[in-house]
Amino acid sequence: MMIKCIAIDDEPLALQLISSYIGKFPLLQLVQTFEDAIAGAEFLRNHTIDLLFIDINMPDITGIELVRSLQNKPMVIFTTAYKNFAFEGFELEALDYLLKPIDMKRFSKAIDKALDYYRYKHGIRDQSQAESLYVYSEYRMIKINLNDIEYIESMEDYIKIHTKAEKPVLTLMSLKKVLEKLPAEDFKRIHRSFIVAVNKIRSIQNRKVQLTTAELPVSDTYIDSIRNLIKKK
Repeated sequence: MMIKCIAIDDEPLALQLISSYIGKFPLLQLVQTFEDAIAGAEFLRNHTIDLLFIDINMPDITGIELVRSLQNKPMVIFTTAYKNFAFEGFELEALDYLLKPIDMKRFSKAIDKALDYYRYKHGIRDQSQAESLYVYSEYRMIKINLNDIEYIESMEDYIKIHTKAEKPVLTLMSLKKVLEKLPAEDFKRIHRSFIVAVNKIRSIQNRKVQLTTAELPVSDTYIDSIRNLIKKK
C-alpha cells in the first residue's frame, strides 16, 4: 500500500516543512509540491492522487475554491494559519484541518486518520481491529468502532450516534443512509427514529427494547422481527 500525495502552499517554508514530515512516513509518496495554486489545480485535473495537503489562504485561488472545483476529490487535509475556515472544510468533507504552525505530533495524527480511511475505502481490513464507521462531525472525520455503538437516533436532518463514550456523535446523515453503511446482521431499525445494535439488546417488553444504557420504543412495523431476534439470542 502506497498513498500518493501532493502539497499546495504559496509559502515555500510551509511546503518544505510538510515535505519533511511526509518523508517520515514510508507509506506516503510525495509526488510533487506546488507554490502556485493554479498549477496545482491543473495537475490535479490530469493526475490521480490519494491525498492532498492544501493551504486555504492563497492569492490566486483559495484552497477551498480549488477543492470545490475538483470533480474527483482525493482525501483532503487543509492547512491554514487561521481558525475561521472550519465550516467550509466540513462542507467539503475534509479529512482533517491542521492549524499552522503544524507540529509533528498533530501531523502524525492526521496521517493515521488518512491511512485508516484509505484502508476503509479500499476494503483493506486488519482482522485484529474492530470494523468501523466513518462520519463527519465537529468539522472533522471521526472513526467510530461498530462495537462501541449502542443505538442511533434520528434528529431530523442529523443523526446522533450513541456509543460507550459519554458524548454522542452528531452528524449530518439520515437513518436510512447510515443503515446502508452498517452490517445488516448487527444493526436493526426498531422505529422511524431509532436503530439499535443487536448485541446491545437485553430484553423487549411492552413494545420497548431495553439496551445497556437506554430504553427505546419499538414501532408496530418492526415488533415481530425484533421479537424473533430476542428468541434467537
